[in-house]
Amino acid sequence: MTFPLDHLVFTPNDVDLSRSPLAGQIDEETYVLGAFNPGMTRLPNGNLLLMVRIAEALRTPIRDGHVRAIRWEEGAYKLDPWPLQLVDTADPRKFMMRGGGWKVMALTSLSWLLPVELDPEGRRVEAVHYNRAIAPRASYQNYGVEDARISRVGHRYLMTSCSVSPERHSTTLYTSADAMDWELEGIVLDHQNKDMLIFEGLVGGKYWAQTRPLGDLYFAYPPDSEWRAGPSINLASSPDALHWKPSDHPGIRPHAATVATARMGGGAQPVLTNDGWLTLWHGVEPSGVVGVYRTYWTLLDKDEPWRTVATQHQPLLEPNPALTEPFKDQMYLDNVVFTTGIVDGGDHWIVASGEADLACRITHVPKQAIG
Repeated sequence: MTFPLDHLVFTPNDVDLSRSPLAGQIDEETYVLGAFNPGMTRLPNGNLLLMVRIAEALRTPIRDGHVRAIRWEEGAYKLDPWPLQLVDTADPRKFMMRGGGWKVMALTSLSWLLPVELDPEGRRVEAVHYNRAIAPRASYQNYGVEDARISRVGHRYLMTSCSVSPERHSTTLYTSADAMDWELEGIVLDHQNKDMLIFEGLVGGKYWAQTRPLGDLYFAYPPDSEWRAGPSINLASSPDALHWKPSDHPGIRPHAATVATARMGGGAQPVLTNDGWLTLWHGVEPSGVVGVYRTYWTLLDKDEPWRTVATQHQPLLEPNPALTEPFKDQMYLDNVVFTTGIVDGGDHWIVASGEADLACRITHVPKQAIG
């Protein structure tokens, strides 16, 4: 499917690392591994805000027989050297510890969030607000702050993010009255619960959210079930957006009819339409190192968001290699589009995605393409 606007609006080349939170903190050259997976909302002035994940990595991670990880601790950034014989460095984004009874890894980059202001249609950058960047502030964030999702509920902006540390891989909440000055509220979902998306409006007087708890064990559906076992998009509700109770009802589950959604998770924050809650989510087809990531859509009942009103197996967005061709020397992944935000553009939806874990993609999707 072709779209009226489908382009990269912000790339690693647009980041000024002299204004990074890490600048002057470590005695090593760094570079932008990716500027991607942007949460998106509309500002009070009508412009769009992208909260871009900046993955800042060491230019030379391996030195003197060691691979180094960047870690924040008590207001300072440090380098942790690990002997190469103890780790697996096959993936450029991380390294895995050898041995042990479970998976343990460290990251070759540290992520922070950069507010990037766009014009109302997402065609160009109007300002980059380095002075309002969000960097680690707590011990549960010492490997970074990742993958913001922004929802506006009433007059308040709510932003979830993944906070990464040896303590836990948790979901944290930030709140704001203007989407520029953010207050860290703390952890709202505990270990390895990713892709938390708060609905843009109350349901039955409560906040609702999509969640995606992870694990390495799933129980099988019956052989003739329409569902496939694996990670699914679950639901939770809250009286205050801080304290969340998982729903007794299942949410969006991987369908046995297609392997393209064998692994899945939330994408853009659910928005209310005349036909129900529109949610964009990612499905992953097993292939290569990380699989092929595509974006799909589902409409949920406006009063019972665990009920699916409409969906389809065909993807709405697919990876677009033509967009990243000018940056092929900087790419370390392909076959990934990871949608992270949506805003109403009138007769179209303005959709924000990370492309190839490298750059920010804006797509105008005609509303008739959904439903």
